Amino acid sequence: MVSVLTEGIRDGRVAIAGPIRQEVLSGVRHLAQFDRLHASLAAFPDAAIESEDYVQAARFDNLCRASGAQCGTVDMLLIAVAFRRGWTILTNDDGLMRCIDIVERKAVVADPAKREHKLLFEV
Repeated sequence: MVSVLTEGIRDGRVAIAGPIRQEVLSGVRHLAQFDRLHASLAAFPDAAIESEDYVQAARFDNLCRASGAQCGTVDMLLIAVAFRRGWTILTNDDGLMRCIDIVERKAVVADPAKREHKLLFEV
């Protein structure tokens, strides 16, 4: 994943959703470290979240629940944002990966040939 992220950064294909930016910054205890991290994250544009993304996130959450998976509200929102745009989510979160797998298997997924090669980064 590191090489994919590195290549995406180099090519300008990485975006961060606002809730992830907040999550990353919220765990920082020291102001100087917070300021450095904030400055580093400023290089990445926010993935815009639209009203339809929230509705789609609820649909995906219902789909995952019907499959026996409990997925977080923010995770579902990230999946919806990426799904609508045809983006790939980079994550090490096993729960999020499980939810992505369910959505990709059960939802009508956009034609892979039409996917943008943009990456949505989640820690």
